[in-house]
Amino acid sequence: MSNALNGTHLGGNALVIGGGIAGAVAAIALKKAGIEPLLFESYDAGAEGVGAFLTLAVNGLDALEAVGIDAAQLGGFETPRMAFSLGSGERLAEFASGPRLPSGAACRTIKRADLYTSLRDEAIRRGVTIAYGKRLVDTERLPSGRVMARFEDGSTAKGDFLIGADGLHSRVRALIDPRAPRPRYVGLLNTGGYVRGVEVPGEPGTMQMVFGKRSFFGYVKNPNGEVWWFANLGCARELSRDELAAKSGEAWRAELLTAFAGDDARAVDVIRATASIMVGWGTYDMPMVPKWHDDRRIIIGDAAHATSPSSGQGASMAIEDAVVLAMCLRDEPTIDSAFSRYEGMRRERVERVVAQGKKNGDGKTPGLVGRVIRDVALRIMLARMEKSGGQPFDWVYSHHLAWDA
Repeated sequence: MSNALNGTHLGGNALVIGGGIAGAVAAIALKKAGIEPLLFESYDAGAEGVGAFLTLAVNGLDALEAVGIDAAQLGGFETPRMAFSLGSGERLAEFASGPRLPSGAACRTIKRADLYTSLRDEAIRRGVTIAYGKRLVDTERLPSGRVMARFEDGSTAKGDFLIGADGLHSRVRALIDPRAPRPRYVGLLNTGGYVRGVEVPGEPGTMQMVFGKRSFFGYVKNPNGEVWWFANLGCARELSRDELAAKSGEAWRAELLTAFAGDDARAVDVIRATASIMVGWGTYDMPMVPKWHDDRRIIIGDAAHATSPSSGQGASMAIEDAVVLAMCLRDEPTIDSAFSRYEGMRRERVERVVAQGKKNGDGKTPGLVGRVIRDVALRIMLARMEKSGGQPFDWVYSHHLAWDA
């Protein structure tokens, strides 16, 4: 197969900005494609998001398998099913969270920091160079056609092209298009925690989704006995990071107990028993970024199309991006054509996922009238989905990436 970096593009190396999920997988995939990546992380230790957990859907695991990473080495535990109920305790439906892959892998829930660590360790094992404490300031196109990155500490790096995997508040996105839209706040706050010794309904490995009267509660039993939980609270005003951090754990607890008062007791019991509740954070998405790339710079993952956590697809979309981009760079004759082919393969899919995530989130914190309409709609929709085995979301889960295709 051809390689877009053969010939006149001396060095055959890529600058990857951002050491999170998208950046680490991009570096791994580029290495597999025969392109030398240099990975730059703005944090000294790269432990942003410590404490929170996420779910990797089967399509994300499929993309990881394409570059030789299997689910077992990531940590966490399988969550092959999801169940839905109302805050009153009324059961709505239960079905598989996507089909198992041919390898046997199923949807997996993992702490974000553990996933970062697993992917970065794998990148290092494969020979990827990672530089920490490197916050991108600017880029410059060199006469040779290569690109130079300038960092806040005064250092620079040169590459044949640059990938912005630098998240929701991407500097690379702003450099490619200063008029690019800002992330959209979707009116939800998130928090959560881990607790033992609380009895809640459901089997280990089944993600429980509870549509409360005022807020949304989710939890899953870890086979080791822990309960991992999260909550979404409605908040019309976007709060700053300082405002969120200033609220104590006990203040978050009090707000959560008020939000779930009058609902089924499971949320209240879990929240009361949790020793340490996470500092809350806002929910954002990126509905449509008009420009993903120019001739030597491109954005992937949340930098290009952040989706609300309500989609359950943020990490999986970032992983798919990273693998598809590496395949395009491997197979296309030029960087320009690789970037264009990548966008053609990804834009429609990810924007559909973003729209679905926004729709899912809008139903989590309705008003009184909205709740009545929502509950009727949920009963009908989820009953149909249960009967069909969750087939309406097969367009998400069945996406397959074959590295040798």
